[in-house]
Parts: sequence; structure tokens; C-alpha cells
Amino acid sequence: MNRIDLTRFPTTNLLLRSRWPQFLIRAITLAGFVFTILAGLFGSVVGSHNFAIIFVWIAWWSALKLFFIPFGGRSWCSICPIPMPGEWMQKRGVFSPTGKGFGLGKRWPKKLRGNWLQAGGFLLIGLFGAVTLTSAKVTAIILFFIIALAFILSLIFERRSFCNYLCPIGGFTGLYAQAGPVEVRVKDKQVCAEHSEKTCYTACPWGQYPLALKSSADCGLCMECLRVCPSDNIAVNLRPWGSDLGQNTKHNPGEVFLGLVMLASVLVDSVVFLGPWGQLKTAAYEVGSLPWLIFAGVFLVVSLGVLPGLYSAAMWGAVRLGSAKTTFRKTLSKYGQVLVPLGLMAWIAFTVSFAFVKFSYVLPVISDPFGWGWNLIGMSGTASIGQSTSWSGWIQILLLVIGLFWASRVTQQISESKRQALPIIAFSGVFTVSMLWLLIG
Repeated sequence: MNRIDLTRFPTTNLLLRSRWPQFLIRAITLAGFVFTILAGLFGSVVGSHNFAIIFVWIAWWSALKLFFIPFGGRSWCSICPIPMPGEWMQKRGVFSPTGKGFGLGKRWPKKLRGNWLQAGGFLLIGLFGAVTLTSAKVTAIILFFIIALAFILSLIFERRSFCNYLCPIGGFTGLYAQAGPVEVRVKDKQVCAEHSEKTCYTACPWGQYPLALKSSADCGLCMECLRVCPSDNIAVNLRPWGSDLGQNTKHNPGEVFLGLVMLASVLVDSVVFLGPWGQLKTAAYEVGSLPWLIFAGVFLVVSLGVLPGLYSAAMWGAVRLGSAKTTFRKTLSKYGQVLVPLGLMAWIAFTVSFAFVKFSYVLPVISDPFGWGWNLIGMSGTASIGQSTSWSGWIQILLLVIGLFWASRVTQQISESKRQALPIIAFSGVFTVSMLWLLIG
């Protein structure tokens, strides 16, 4: 496939190699992170009048799904402020790629590796999302807890252990980065093989060795390998969308489970935030009550039972219709990549209606971030409740159809025959029809 190496162009090469542009953007996002926590703790209790709610759950959450991942893969991870304080302590410096700083530097426990904990974090988001998305104080407390946890873990474990194994947003972006158009790869494998010092691996805060990268799921696009490579052997490529998909590469069971949790989460979010079922919405907000316990039980049954069960049934059918000898476990992992385009397009379709309806709150909350009656840019009190238009519905239909077509194409690429691909395509079709019904009616 054709790829464009951005390091071939002097301007982009300079920007990617210099630590200053990335540092300045991360410093701004860190300041915004702290400001968001302050707004959540001390600002208005009305969510639509508080910077924390509007900018985290409307502006940033929408931008992540509509811009950062589709056009930059894990580009958000490259500017995320959460690991910054701990990383500075680990290296005892702001710009040092390596260094002996503070911390025990222990390796993350082997039994806790993979995407399992990230999937669990996303399940918690699904269970408590209704409260988190409407309470500025809860949002602020969660953000403070996240950055404090990341800092503490950086003093115990090596590199970005929190980002690699715990952060649910890291799991979300990593999963769908496989469909993104940006990748870091080596230019000449032989050059890397002959270089014994492995400076790229030593400097990488994610613990990745560029020569071994076959997927963009684990690369946080920090560019440290590019900056420290003595042989100028690292490329930052623009590539066709979905280049990591449709190949017979290994995918671990944790990644498959994360993909299924993502599908369950977008289904539940569509029901709670866009559906007409008032009692269900009320139950999602009343954390700890009997109705909420019923809601939580249904959500967990769908996430841990129904969707994995349907997926497993599709895999069982694929095994029966295939001629090659393989295990059920290998088949589950092999087809896990089908969940990437299916889930990504579903999340974008969900966000289209959600963002369009709420986007009018962004400028007013910039004008009065704490809800204290300020009017910094003259936009206070101008928010209006948007409505989903007919053309947004058509966009959602188009996005879901693209997701189904894309998932079906990936399925056929990794299947022995069209006959073997049918059960997985049927699973994708059932999910797509369910999303269409929830979003469009």
C-alpha cells in the first residue's frame, strides 16, 4: 500500500523531531485539565453552565471520536497531559528521553497485562456514565483521581504503565487506532537488526520496539524513537485507512473483549442518551437505587453475556464452515479486528447526533466557564437546545452502512472463503441493524 513518510518533508520533519511543539501543546492541555477540575469543583452545579461538563463530555469527547482517532489514530495520546507529571519525575527532567529520576521502576505484573483492565474501566464508565456526564463535581473528582493514580503508578512502575494497561481512553484510542491513517514504522529493518544499543526502545515511554510494530494499537505517537534514532531509520507514515486490518496477525483475547465492551457501551449510550425510554434514563441516573441496579444488571448481561455470546456463536459457525484445522480460541482472536471498523463507525454515528444537539453550549461556557455570571467573550446566555436534523440522520445511516461494509470486507480478507465469512458478517449485520433502530428509529 502507498504511504507518505512525513519525515521526508523539512517542515513536518522539524516539527516532529523538536520536543518544543509537543511540549507546548501538552502544557496547554495540562493547564486545561487543571482548570477543568477547578471548574467542576467550584463552578455551577448546572451541567450546561459548567466548563467541566461541556468541554470534557461535549467538546473533547466529540473531538476524540470525530477528529483525533479517524484522522490521527492515537494522536490524542501524543498530547495527553495525564502522564506528564509522573514522567517528569521518572526522568528527572522535562525534555530528557531517559534519565535516572525518582521511582521504583518495577515491571507491570504479567497477569495484569493486556486490555482487560481497560475494558473494565470502560464498563465502569457505562455503569456510572449518566451521573458523570451531568455532574460537574463528579467529573472533576474522577479527573483528579485519574491524574493522581497515573502519578502514583509512575513512581512504582516503569514507563507509562497507567496508559498501557489501565487508562480506558488509552484502550479506546488504541483499539480504533488500527483503522487510523497514521503509523510509526522503521524504514529499513536490517538497519534496526544490526543496531545493538536499541536507543529507540530505551527512550520509548510505551515500551515499544519499532522494529516489532505490526499494529498501531500500542504506539502512542510520542515520537521519541524518531528523535533518538542515530540512523534516521524511523518513518512517520500517512497510510490508507484500516491498513492494520484484514491481515492474519495475532490479536489477544483481551483486545477482543475490549472491542465487544465498546460495542455494548455504544448500544447502551444510545439507549440512555438518545432513546425515548424515560424510565430507563431515570434508572441510569439514580445510582444505588433498585432501578439502577436493574439497569446495571442489564448492561452487564449485554456486555458480558449477550454480545460475547453472539460473537462466540458466529466464531463457532466460522470454525465449522472452515476447512483449516484451528482452535476456537484462535478463531476468536483472529476475527477480533472485525470489531474495529464496526465499533468506530458506530461511535462516530452516535456522536454525530449527540454533538450537534449540544454544540451550541461550547461558546457560552467559554464566556462563563464557572457559571458565575461572567461574559468574557460576549457569548453568555446564547446557548440553545439544538435538534437532530434529517440530514444528521442520513449521515448516521451512511456511517453505519460504511461500518458494516468495512467489517464485512475485513472478514472476507481473513476468511478462507465467503462461506466461512457469513456468520461473522451476520453478527455485524445484527449489530448494525440494532444501532440503526436505536439512532434512527
